[in-house]
Amino acid sequence: MLLHAFPVNARMWEPQLALAKTGWRVIAPQMRGFDGGAGEPPAASIDDYAGDVVDLLDALHVEEAVIGGLSMGGYVAFALLRLAPRYVRGLVLADTRPEADTAEGIEARKRMLALVRSKGVAAVADEMIPKLLADATRAERPDIADRVRALVLANPVEAIASAIQVLMTRPDSTPLLSTIHCPTLILVGDADGVTPPETSRQMQGAIAGSELEVIARAGHLSSLEQPEAFNATVSRFLEHRV
Repeated sequence: MLLHAFPVNARMWEPQLALAKTGWRVIAPQMRGFDGGAGEPPAASIDDYAGDVVDLLDALHVEEAVIGGLSMGGYVAFALLRLAPRYVRGLVLADTRPEADTAEGIEARKRMLALVRSKGVAAVADEMIPKLLADATRAERPDIADRVRALVLANPVEAIASAIQVLMTRPDSTPLLSTIHCPTLILVGDADGVTPPETSRQMQGAIAGSELEVIARAGHLSSLEQPEAFNATVSRFLEHRV
């Protein structure tokens, strides 16, 4: 189960659908309201997103899953661990962090909320893409930047706005780390400026038995920027640890 980042949507995981070739069932749900989901009730908290994941797993009669989340998807994975740990067979935490937003981070979220409401989703894409992608990716792979922009623009203003409010009010998941005993893989781009590699190293130190892989020449969206390296690492983890 692959949970997507903000402000993109579940189609960011298209390169990871190749993991199905190794025999895994791969599910990548849209968070509430994203990618044409206008009209759905807005999420009020990170727990709403986690509850939607539980509802989907129940509807599909899936009793256990390896939960993978990148950035916001990682925050949802932590909420799922807190609310319904029995569903979690293993974890893949990519370019994410356990901490809640700082006071400075909350102010930045408020500015982005005002931006999307005044200037629309395109303005969010303009601001976020330089943060989401490594400089090398934007310089050498403009097609990736174009792809990310298209993923952002596919989302309604309401979905972006509610996600910002969810992100800025999420709880601190740091106390959960020492309680995680399932197989856990942590991945991070070596040029991730949003959740730097040092953050992932600290998270690895707090989760007993977890593995860490730093993805070369990748920023915050490591699964899109370096899909072959990302998939190879996840495949090894699934085969040998899960």
